Amino acid sequence: MNKILVAPDSFKGNLTALEVADNIEKGILSVLPEVEVIKVPMADGGEGTVQSLVDATKGKLIYKEVTGPIGEAVQAQFGILGDGKRAVIEMATASGLPLVPLDKRDPTKTTTYGTGELIKAALDQGVEELIIGIGGSATNDGGVGMAQALGISFLDKDGNEVGFGGGELAKIESIDLSGFDSRVNEIDIKVACDVTNPLYGPNGAAYIYGPQKGANSKMVKELDNNLRHFAAIVARELNKNVQNISGAGAAGGLGAGLVAFLGAQLKSGIEIVLEANNFVDKLAGVDLVITGEGQLDNQTVNGKTPIGVARVAKKYNIPVIAIAGNVVDNVDKKVEGEIDAVFSTNQQLIPLEEAMEKAPIWLQMISRQIMKTFKIKF
Repeated sequence: MNKILVAPDSFKGNLTALEVADNIEKGILSVLPEVEVIKVPMADGGEGTVQSLVDATKGKLIYKEVTGPIGEAVQAQFGILGDGKRAVIEMATASGLPLVPLDKRDPTKTTTYGTGELIKAALDQGVEELIIGIGGSATNDGGVGMAQALGISFLDKDGNEVGFGGGELAKIESIDLSGFDSRVNEIDIKVACDVTNPLYGPNGAAYIYGPQKGANSKMVKELDNNLRHFAAIVARELNKNVQNISGAGAAGGLGAGLVAFLGAQLKSGIEIVLEANNFVDKLAGVDLVITGEGQLDNQTVNGKTPIGVARVAKKYNIPVIAIAGNVVDNVDKKVEGEIDAVFSTNQQLIPLEEAMEKAPIWLQMISRQIMKTFKIKF
């Protein structure tokens, strides 16, 4: 064995993807010091995507004070990748649900304005491509706040700018693009979106995601009706049918707004990250791929990092091993044919917090055992 590619996701709330990769590398080299280890920190477009892509490309983080979901200033961040030409944003750092106290969660009022401010800050860096992860939102405003931050005006019947939040969408009567930041038209925007919900209706943004953002049944109905109105205005003013876009309802309709106002492409999160990391090129000459995430479960097969990595590796007939903090019963059978073997780092029946502390040691130990297995002569 000459070359091993290590491409894990983060262990959420514990280790970054790079830290996971570093510990796996230590375990490998303690048994096979002559092996070349290529580390590619991964993500699936959700939490940790900025950090993983910055680490993988030797980029940098930029911090920016923006307008939070309830209108108060929050400290957010975005990444500039190593080539200096690409930026990556997680909308949750500016407009995410954890930024809103439980007693203030109300998607009729929360805004994506801060996400638009992050996009503007990325444009100020002169990037040519923008990657946006839209999971974990506190909002249901159709991306109107985001668009307002970029100079688009949404006017009521009296010609006044509407306010923040999904509750204001019903007031929109016209859209004024005259102040729009034209730099947006010069860049490629890819949005990590792994849901297929339409903008409105029983499976739309309000009914499916509104309750977890603080909406009661009355609010849900109001928000859904407002998104219907918003879609009709967009169709009339911009000649774009956002309802029929797969993923339009993601992040409270931000998916629809990014397509309608910024010309973005909605794509699989893991697909975007694999592409950004030039993953296929890194597979050249690789004998084994080791991937992983905090928990391997039934969600793993639905576009999560390990399965995304494995599916690419298998195209080149490269064996794949997955390491996770926890492995759910029978998940090995669900990934059979794509992931060759799965291992859990959880070696003792101890409380979660203690297990998280031991994760680096256990990652190294499991990696050592995997390498020792490869050394066995039958």
